[in-house]
Amino acid sequence: MVQIKNQLTLQEFIQLPPGDGDMIYEFIDGKAVAKMPPKKFHSKLTRALLYLIDELCKGKGEVYPELAVKLTKKRKDWMPVPELLYLTAERFPEDWEEDVACSVPPNLVIEIISLGQTFGQLMAEARDYLDAGVLRVWVVDSKARSITIFYPDAPPQTFMGDTLLIYSLFEGLELTAEQVFNKAGIPTIISPN
Repeated sequence: MVQIKNQLTLQEFIQLPPGDGDMIYEFIDGKAVAKMPPKKFHSKLTRALLYLIDELCKGKGEVYPELAVKLTKKRKDWMPVPELLYLTAERFPEDWEEDVACSVPPNLVIEIISLGQTFGQLMAEARDYLDAGVLRVWVVDSKARSITIFYPDAPPQTFMGDTLLIYSLFEGLELTAEQVFNKAGIPTIISPN
């Protein structure tokens, strides 16, 4: 087990040894915070979104699952690990080493509501991402079968069913929330198990 002191600097966090098993840690408010390991639906949604966005962004940028990104939150270092992040070629850091966190705010961050999280919590996190320079944040809710897009300069929009998602980054985007949930094989009614 990794022993972690109460307050860390970002550099101390980066130098920590890996945690037990597949545990992923995020750097939040000076602390290493364990991220909840994804369950089946969460994992299936991440995979479906990865495939769909990868298809849309061919030659324009790159999409990454579970990649840490160095940001600031309320003037403090912050290193979240979103389910997916997307960077256009123009934003891609020239000096990005192979095995380190992303050093620039991505164009898009996608977070999927996990067991124990609420939409309100991820809405606050979406604000933090936008304040840190991320251009768009998608919050995916498997129970509501919705995708809410947060913008830095407009109110969020929630997409459900067959309504086309509006996102200018992906030219010719023809994607609906229902397509995402169907591709992931998420049933219409999700049982509590």
